[in-house]
Amino acid sequence: MHKPVRLPETAAHERIYRALRQQIMHGELAPGQALTLRGLGKTHGVSMTPAREALRRLAAEGALSLSASGRVGTPELSNERIEELAMLRALIEPELASRALPRAHMALIERLQAINMANAEAVVKQDAVGYIRTNLEFHRTLYLRAQAPAMLAIVETVWLQLGPTMRALYGRLRRSEAPPHHRIIIAALKAGDEPGLRLAVRTDVTQGLRHLAG
Repeated sequence: MHKPVRLPETAAHERIYRALRQQIMHGELAPGQALTLRGLGKTHGVSMTPAREALRRLAAEGALSLSASGRVGTPELSNERIEELAMLRALIEPELASRALPRAHMALIERLQAINMANAEAVVKQDAVGYIRTNLEFHRTLYLRAQAPAMLAIVETVWLQLGPTMRALYGRLRRSEAPPHHRIIIAALKAGDEPGLRLAVRTDVTQGLRHLAG
């Protein structure tokens, strides 16, 4: 009988880090949700050491909070913090979209339209995680064409910090249809309208968060 193969600690740490990072970014965890090393180890089939390293890494990115007592959980953001993160999105994402515009060929526009259809379907199904996931996929797909990896890395860290809050926002708004901003972004890309694209992106990334910080 073969013994189960144990992953090296570094590989296990990377696997749990990536899985948790995706869960947090896509709103699978609610604001203030507690996490334990024992629970994470059991869920992901790893020892305490890689689970601890993954949590430390995510805490350094602002995705998790560490209390003085050692409690680990997803952050419950203040209105001021939400406004600050929304401002970062409003500053950086229109610039990424603008840099992507010269490379926004028809294949990209068709891909964005397909993602936006999936986004609209998630709204109809009241699938909060699916909505957040496809929304971020829409933006990431566009921004990858900007060829500005440092800016995109900063934006992804902001998305990570906002993930649980976006889930809370979705639950509060109870949308029945997708917001129109993605369609406006696509239309601006087709028209080569750089000012219109910047405005549509800025509106898209800030409007929803105002409902939380208001």
